Amino acid sequence: METNLKEIYMYALGALIVVGFFFVLYIVFIAEVPTGNKDLGLLVIGALVAKFGDVVSYFFGSSKGSSDKTKMMNK
Repeated sequence: METNLKEIYMYALGALIVVGFFFVLYIVFIAEVPTGNKDLGLLVIGALVAKFGDVVSYFFGSSKGSSDKTKMMNK
């Protein structure tokens, strides 16, 4: 039961990061960012790009296979 709740949170957080990444990219390309907030915007974009890469590499990289293997071994 506890594992399922952990997975739900993991998938929700991953989805939030991906949606946030695309939302910020949309805002950057569509809306004009005020000059005073430009540095903060670039910092947020950089953080989201890094976390987006982490999410993609976990769900589609070797970490997911390793996690699945560990679950199978525990059963």
